[in-house]
Amino acid sequence: MMPSLSDTGFGAADDVLTVQEIRVPPQLPNTIDLTIQSTNLWDRIRNGFAMTNLNDDLVLYYQQWYQNRPDALRRMVERSRPYMYFIVEELEARGMPTELALLPMVESSFNPNAYSPAHAAGLWQFIPATGKRFNLEQNWWRDERRDIVASTGAALDYLQAIYEMHGDWHLALASYNWGEGAVKRAIVKNESRGLPTDYPNLTMPNETRHYVPKLQALKNILGNPALIARLGLPFIPNEPYFATLETRRPIDVKTAARLANMSLEEFLRLNPSHNRPIIKADTPVVIPTDKLDTFRDNLQSNQTSLTQWQAYTVTSAERLDKIAARFDTTAGELARVNSLSEKVRLGAGSTVLVPGGGSGTGLSNLLNASNPQHFIEPERVARPCGKPGKRGKASARACDKQEAPSNAKGISHSNREGVKTSSKSHGKVGVKTTERGKAAKPAISKPAKGSTDKKAVKAAPRRRG
Repeated sequence: MMPSLSDTGFGAADDVLTVQEIRVPPQLPNTIDLTIQSTNLWDRIRNGFAMTNLNDDLVLYYQQWYQNRPDALRRMVERSRPYMYFIVEELEARGMPTELALLPMVESSFNPNAYSPAHAAGLWQFIPATGKRFNLEQNWWRDERRDIVASTGAALDYLQAIYEMHGDWHLALASYNWGEGAVKRAIVKNESRGLPTDYPNLTMPNETRHYVPKLQALKNILGNPALIARLGLPFIPNEPYFATLETRRPIDVKTAARLANMSLEEFLRLNPSHNRPIIKADTPVVIPTDKLDTFRDNLQSNQTSLTQWQAYTVTSAERLDKIAARFDTTAGELARVNSLSEKVRLGAGSTVLVPGGGSGTGLSNLLNASNPQHFIEPERVARPCGKPGKRGKASARACDKQEAPSNAKGISHSNREGVKTSSKSHGKVGVKTTERGKAAKPAISKPAKGSTDKKAVKAAPRRRG
């Protein structure tokens, strides 16, 4: 039997409910809803910052240095626009700190054609040896140290490897700049002396000592929305800028740009790795996302040859100007396209690119070769010969004597760059033809040292290895 209220001892007063006010909790300032994707890539980058902050006088110095040069900083940020979204995507996919997306600002000022005295090349400044170590192709046709997609993948592989070695991002960055072996020796030296082994306490070259503070200074600026607005730094949308696709046939760089309705300059900013005017078949081509459909449609409807070059094999020793006249071009153009000297004399068996219809087995064979054969023939020289006369006068008689021809097969287009691991990064202009010890210029676009903009933020000197 259920008890009544009177049985329980509760009186009438107990029937009155006590009213208690429940206040709404205060709204917390600066909350971040990670479920909502920002349209501003800088917001996304800031949300991914994960490195320990470095606070010292060098950081303050470089932050003031960048802020006192707002025009140069704006140009550098604008140059980063085509590449930044892709880099951030790759970092997040690997679970790496998004501060690293700013590293090419320190390395190359986001100039994909940057080239250092230590032969470091590209956005991430790989020297030839480190580029080979991370499978970046370097031959007569292309240098993947300048390739946006390939070099980014290699750089993040390298950074992951040295982070796993040290367990500290500041030490990983020091290794990227100075070399992991050098950093490890500095750590061992401090350990033997009972000294701290973190980045600020290691003995290192000035370049490496200034390296992380530069990145931290950029992080402080770009991590501050108010400062970005005050400096007038460009907005970068949080969306893909480019996509990649491959063509089944070789295609000229100029033709690819035309089919995508792009200027040649714009196309080369996204495809800076090509040393020749031809893109080999099945090579990834980088196209802006808003021009991808246009490129595909124009490529499918194109009924003409995709390349206006062919291969020509020299049958007997011949100067470049003679070959140029035969194909209605100039020696300068042939020299530029083939990375040769205008005055070079090629021996029998040498193969060069010349204007043509892009047909024939010769071009196919050349495209399948990593490095063509260039045999450099010396010029005939007329010099006096014979014995001096009785009065010390040389005989007027002269003889034509030709030195033995030199086989430039190894000199021409094998990758002859020395493995110089200076205090900087990874170097540029992989496989360049050399003639009599002189480095030849790349065919498509001349690499710039540092930035193409003379007023741009100065890139750090190169090292690595």
